[in-house]
This record gives sequence, C-alpha cells and structure tokens, in this order.
Amino acid sequence: MTFKLILENLRHRPLRTLLSVLLIAIPVTLILTLVGLSQGMLEESAKRTRGVGADILIKPPNTSVMSFSAANIPENFVKWAQRQPHVQVAAGAAVALVSGITTVNGVDLEAFSKLSGGFHFIEGGPFQQPDDILIDDYYAKQKKVHAGDSIELLNKKWRVAGIFESGKLSHLVLPLSVLQGLQGNTGKVSQIYLKLDDPANIDAVIASLNKQLAGYQIYSMPDILTQISVENVPGLSTFINVMMGIAVVIGFAVVCLSMYMAVLQRTREIGILKSLGASRAYVLALIVAEAFVMGLGGTVAGIILSFVARWVILTLVPASLQQAIAYDWWPKAALIALFASLLGALYPGFRAARQDPIEALAYE
Repeated sequence: MTFKLILENLRHRPLRTLLSVLLIAIPVTLILTLVGLSQGMLEESAKRTRGVGADILIKPPNTSVMSFSAANIPENFVKWAQRQPHVQVAAGAAVALVSGITTVNGVDLEAFSKLSGGFHFIEGGPFQQPDDILIDDYYAKQKKVHAGDSIELLNKKWRVAGIFESGKLSHLVLPLSVLQGLQGNTGKVSQIYLKLDDPANIDAVIASLNKQLAGYQIYSMPDILTQISVENVPGLSTFINVMMGIAVVIGFAVVCLSMYMAVLQRTREIGILKSLGASRAYVLALIVAEAFVMGLGGTVAGIILSFVARWVILTLVPASLQQAIAYDWWPKAALIALFASLLGALYPGFRAARQDPIEALAYE
C-alpha cells in the first residue's frame, strides 16, 4: 500500500519527478565522469609506458616520474648507458609540450624499434623526410587526418608519414634530431630508456647506476607502473573529494526543495492520512521513502549519462582525454546520491509529520 502511494505520488507530478531525478543524476554523472577520466588517462599512460618495452627509466635531477622534464641529459649518456653491464638496448628521447597535457616525443627510430619492437603502422610508415611526423590512431581520429595529410604543431607544418597503433610512448613522435633542433637542445635528451638482458637484473643495475649518476632519478618500469594511480597524482584525490562534497550539496538542495514543494502541494492529502490514523512516523517515512526512490532513479540516470559522456569524449577528443567506466565507484556514487536525498527529505518530512490534521483538511 505504501509503495503504491509513493508510486502514484511520483506519477501524479511527472515533470517535478523527472526534473528532480535529472538534477540528482547530474552530480552522479559528474563524479563518475571525473573519476573515469582520472582512471582512463592514467590507464592509458600506463599502457603507453608498458609499450615502450624498457626495464629502467633515467630522468634528470630534480624531477619526478610524473613530471615533465626538459631535455638536459647529455646525449652521450645514452652511449655510456649502452656499455653498462646487463644493458641490451639504450635509447634516449626528447619530450616537448604541445598543449595542455599533450606532448610530442623525439626518438631515434632505429634504437626505439630495438627497444619496443617498433611501431605497428595502420597507415603509411616510418619517417622519410625531416618534416615528417608519426601520430597514433587516437590523434588521427581526433584531428580527422590520414597518412600524407598535414598537421600544424609547434608553429610548424608536418607531413603525417604514418599512423601507428596507440599504446606506445606518445600520441605524437618526431625524429630525435629534429625535435632537439626545435628546442635548441641539440645533443641533449629528456630521458633515457634501458632494456636489460634479464628483468631479474633490474635492482642490481639501478644500484650501479645510482652510484655513478649521483642526483639523477632512476626508476624501474614496474615501480613506475605501480605509481601511476589516482592516489599518487598530487591534488587529484582532494579534487575528487571536493566534487563529492559538491554532489552532496546539490543532491541535498534538489531533494529538499522538491520534497518541500511536494509537502505544500499535498497538505490535504497528509491531513486525510493523519485523520485516518497515520502516525507522524508513517508520514515521515512516506516522505523519506519517496526521496529514496528519486535518489535511486537519479543514480541509475547518472550511471547511464556517464556512458553517454564517455561516448562523447571518445568520439570528439580521444587523444586528449580517455575515460574509463569506473564500476567500483557505482556503489559510492549511489551512496552519495541516496545520502543527499535522504538528508534533503528530513526537513520536509518533519514538517509534514507535524501538520495538524484539522488545519490540513481545511487547507485550500
């Protein structure tokens, strides 16, 4: 009987119910989209890191594994690293910031192919001319270009020599010497990748390198992959927590306003229920249960909208943003929406429960 009463109340005012559900869905979608973007971009970064095929990464002093580093490692360090025990392949790379978080990497294609097995080309092939660039399929889709087309980058036009399968190093790749010349850092690289004869020797090689390269940051690739997480990105967890707080506030405000208006509109109905013997607890439970149903509907709608947001992002900007579906956050988002809904229903519920049945029946 109670459920039927709640359902009829929601059906009787479809526009208010729909708007309330959608407004509750917005913070749910916001949370799932932001968390999905964080996870998706970190997963994509980890995939590209694994695709390099290296066992050890050397970065300049005063940098971190997640930070952007300018090209200030002497390139002759690459040849020196190649001569170290257990090192099979050493390859240097220069990195330049293009825009936002998009970077272009400069590599020696021959050394990088030995390191990673080379790029798998979908269209075109390797560099042929100094103004050639390689792009991955995500970037090609976002910019709507094919092999042989031109793109503008770093205030210069480049011919797309080849489009390779994403998941290796970067979305954009230039010849190492060309990028060094553009940066004015001829003879220098941003980082050095090392591939060993046996991954079991990683710790021994890192210990040896630390003794010889004081101040340089030396990481094992397995360690880097464990550090690529939401918790290890400075400020990201705090940002997500702030968004969760905003979601609670929005959900509370929406439900409180919606249920308060519902109580005002159903004053006579509440008076009839109380005159028939409904207790204050029953009236309060009725209002709270209705808010719970709206919160549940908002959660489901928010999850559906997060799929829509992912489709839009992957269609329009697949190279700039990657969104994962954060299944583990569905229960958390649901709890946030339901908590905010129940919290917002308390004041209207207590107001309805305190109504005098005689005054309610006389209400016009």
